[in-house]
Formats: sequence, C-alpha cells, structure tokens
Amino acid sequence: MYDFVIIGGGIIGLSTALALGKNYPSDRILVLEKENKWAFHQTGNNSGVIHSGIYYKPGSFKAKFCRNGCQSMVEFCQEHGINHEVCGKVIVATEEEELPLLENLYQRGLANGLKIAKISAEEVKEIEPYVSCLAGIRVFSTGIVDYKQVCQKYADLITAQGGELRLNTKVEKIVETAQGQVLETNNGSFETRLLINCAGLHSDRVAKLGGVTPEAKIVPFRGEYYELVPEKRHL
Repeated sequence: MYDFVIIGGGIIGLSTALALGKNYPSDRILVLEKENKWAFHQTGNNSGVIHSGIYYKPGSFKAKFCRNGCQSMVEFCQEHGINHEVCGKVIVATEEEELPLLENLYQRGLANGLKIAKISAEEVKEIEPYVSCLAGIRVFSTGIVDYKQVCQKYADLITAQGGELRLNTKVEKIVETAQGQVLETNNGSFETRLLINCAGLHSDRVAKLGGVTPEAKIVPFRGEYYELVPEKRHL
C-alpha cells in the first residue's frame, strides 16, 4: 500500500509529490500520469511566464503565493541549471482612459511588495521600440522558463527521494475502502491511504470517478499561438 498516490503529472502533481517526499521521507509516494511524458497538457502548453503577482489583490493568498513562487522558481532554476530568464515586462496604457487603470495597477504592485517603476512613453520605446503608448509600468521580477524542463527535474528529484513515477497509466476507477482507496488503471491496481487529485483540466472527471460531485464544472478554453514570418521576428 502507498501512503500517497497523486493523479496527474503536470507541475502541480509533481511539485506536490516532491514536497511530500521532503516532508515525509519514509512514506511511499506514487505519481500516476496517463500520457507518455510529463507536463503533456496545460503545464507544457503555455507562455512559460514566471508571474510577478502584480495583478492580484494585496494581502490575498494569490498575491502571496505568486510573489513567493516567482522567487522560489528562479532560485530552483538557478540551482539546477534550467533555462530561464528574468527579463521583466512592461505594462502600457495606450489611451487616456487607461491611465487611471495603470496607476491603480502600479499602486497594487507597490502594495504587493514588487520592484516596479513608472516609465514614460519614451522609456518604453527604449525597451520595446515597436510599442506605441502614453505611459507604462516596468515590472522587474517577471521571467520566462521552460516548464517542461522544470517538471523533468522534479521527476528526477522525486525518483532520487525514493518516490515512484508511472507514465501511460490512466485511472479508470476509484474504489473507497476502509484503509483508503484502490485505483484501478490500465496498468494494474494501486492501493493508497491518501489520494491527491492533481489532474488539471480533468480533475472534475477524476473526482467523479471517486464518487464526488464537484460543485463547479471545468470549461477549458483553447489558446492559439501564431508564429511570425522571419522578416517580422524582430517585432
């Protein structure tokens, strides 16, 4: 029997397994992922931004976790040699009516303890010549990272801790027992004391397998990326 089984091999599932391994080194931990690689869905298909936390309500958990997570992600990448860049970002107002909104965002950033600065339209052009605006905010802590690399390193560290990882293993049924749960998959059954659902956009479906009816339904929206032709890539 396992002490913890985690469903989902994205960044949430893997980071949860890594943290559990650090805090409970003698416990048996298993991560199940239905795809053939880690970070196959949402984690591996996004803009790869390390967010600063400027948009969140000051004092909220979102603001706290985002700010602390930004710092810890950069430190993790530095420690393990993962490709990343703390490039910062610029938020701009392009019309007069957006200037009060930009000021509110600036004050929110200050309240969240971020290193930010007001910059003029001319200063914005020094950073990005092809932006036309009235004013801007420079956020210094925003970065970019390859989250697939992050997840692969998480997987390596989990294995080094003694945790177990299984790809190509889809949970098909969850049975409650007196001791915990039995997970029936396409690759056999696994029994656990505690089950953690980190299945991302499929987490409501996984919850239903366990007899739970979620109050909310996940409705995913697909984003699309466009690649610039070579002669426009300077933009």
